[in-house]
Formats: sequence, structure tokens, C-alpha cells
Amino acid sequence: MLYDNKNWIADIDKVIEVVPELDELAGKSLMITGAAGLVCSAVVDIIFRYNDTHDKKIQVLAAGRWPEEMSGRFGDLVNRDDFTFVVYDASKTDNVIDVHSDYIIHGASNASPNMIVKEPVETMMSNFLGMKYLLDYAKEQGTKRILYISSSEVYGEKEGTEPYKEGQYGYIDLLKARNSYSVGKRAAETLCASYADEYGVESVIVRPGHIYGPTASPYDNRVASAWSYAVAKGEDIVMKSDGAQIRSYCYCLDCASAMLKVLLCGENCHAYNISNPDSIISIKQMAEILVKSAGVKLRMELPTDEERKGFNPMSNSSLESTSLTGLGWRGCFDAEAGFTHTVQILKETYGL
Repeated sequence: MLYDNKNWIADIDKVIEVVPELDELAGKSLMITGAAGLVCSAVVDIIFRYNDTHDKKIQVLAAGRWPEEMSGRFGDLVNRDDFTFVVYDASKTDNVIDVHSDYIIHGASNASPNMIVKEPVETMMSNFLGMKYLLDYAKEQGTKRILYISSSEVYGEKEGTEPYKEGQYGYIDLLKARNSYSVGKRAAETLCASYADEYGVESVIVRPGHIYGPTASPYDNRVASAWSYAVAKGEDIVMKSDGAQIRSYCYCLDCASAMLKVLLCGENCHAYNISNPDSIISIKQMAEILVKSAGVKLRMELPTDEERKGFNPMSNSSLESTSLTGLGWRGCFDAEAGFTHTVQILKETYGL
């Protein structure tokens, strides 16, 4: 199990130092939707580690569709006193959550390129309706604050190679089904702003770049995750583009610490890019770091038409992070350290 890995715990201890404000959550409840996912399960592990090293605990309300996915990710940790499973499905409108939560991190969302292409309607509707349910819940429960995990894809396409700043929006083709994800994320952000204006529900928004780490599912087909598992198993990487696209990569624990920092310190109804300035690299550079970490090779192939449909249309989705670092956040892992740790921890934890 991942939480038993000493290197993973050492990485958690490093990022916890970046968020001393965690003490404000002690004695409070934090509901996390998508709690078994790539980013939010890293948040849960941070909370577990905090609780294991402090007397006053933070109660985790782990919201998801099935208890089996929680057990698959956390094992026997689901039996801890500070962990409660809550049934929640972002794609449904009949959720009934009957426990109180002081804070919410909303990370339940379909982010798989294959599923976005296959189910664009469900992708768009779950982004919007899932957010609406939680905003209504927060209004009724008196929840102090919601953090919504949006995406760098809300920015669309623009000219040049300068990183995106919050408020700088480019072009999104509204009549392209692949953009159901980015448009759905945009709509959910506006819904947060609308609930704040009309009902006084506090929310903050984060826009992560491309997140990776050993918390990824082995079935995650996003390139950073799929390639990390491949090289951990000793397989070569097959790249199906020139790899020139620029991305803001971020180790999952750095992303998790940034989310907690924004939840506790961010300005109401503001959006914050999550980007480590030391990890803005091209897809090809990312691949080269991975093959180096595992001693395998990088090979090139042409994509199929079906594979091309799922590609992120943005040639440069790098993010500027001054607003985030202005809150006192810093990334602990540059791209080389983060990807190398990912491969090492995957090998140690799963015997790959």
C-alpha cells in the first residue's frame, strides 16, 4: 500500500511544511470528492500523516461512488476513526449527503481523454451538476468554504509561449465535442461565482496543470501517468507526436499542498493556477526524464485518427503561478525529482 512506502511518507513530510495552516483544520471535517483519484487521494494521505503526528485530528469525509474504489486505494486505512466514506456521484442529481462538512474539496470529475471523447455529454453535465449539488449543500449546511478543482484547459488556445495568467482566456471551439471538458469547467467556475454573489457561499478555484505521481491509477491513460507506469515496468515509451507541446507538470503532492494552501489562505471567489515554475517543460522533455530514470528507450510512432481525437488541443498550456506563490506556497519537487520519485515509488510499492 502506498502509505506504507517510506519514500512516499518522506515526500509527504516535505510538503506538509509548506502548509502550516493545516492547524486551522484540526478538529474540523473536510469532505473530499473524488477522494480516490490522482490528486485528491494525495490530499487524504497528507491529512492521514498530519493526524498521525498531531493530537487534534482532521476528519476526512471521503466522497465517491463506491466503497470498493476507496478500499482499492487506501486498503485498511478506510477503517481509521478519522476516515468516513460518503456516497457521492458527480454525474447524478439525486445525491443525499446527510453529514456536515466544514470544508469541501471538489475533485470528482472525468479527466480521462478517452472518456471525454466517448462521453462528452456526461463529461460536461457532471462538471456543472456536480458543482451545483455541492454549492446547494454548502448553502444549506453552512459550510465555511468550497475549493473547486478546475483545469488549465479553461484557458483555451492563444498565441505565443508565455505562461497563462489568471484572467487571460484564449479561444475554445464551442462546437467541438472534445471541448465539453473545458467548457464544462468554465461553466462550473461561473456557477461558483454566481453562488458567492447571490447566496454568499464562499469558494475558491484552482486550475492545475498536468499532474502526475504514484497516486495515479494503472488504468489512467493520460500520458504522464501511462508513461510513468510503463517505465516502472521496464517498458519503452512510445511517443505519438513531436512532443513539442509545453505543459506545467506538477507532482501530485505539490498539487495537493497548493490546494490546501488555497483552501485556507486564498481570496474568496478567486482562481489560482497550480504550477511549479521548475516543472514547465515539453512533453518530450518529460519523456526523456522518465526514460532516464528507468534506463529504457524513447520510441516514436504516428497516432491513429482515434488517438488524435483525444489530444489536448493546446500547444502551450503552461501556467503562471505568482498568485499562488504570493500565498506563501512553493513547490518541493522539480520535474526531474518528481518523475524520478514517481517511478521509484511505483516500483517499490507495486513490485513493478
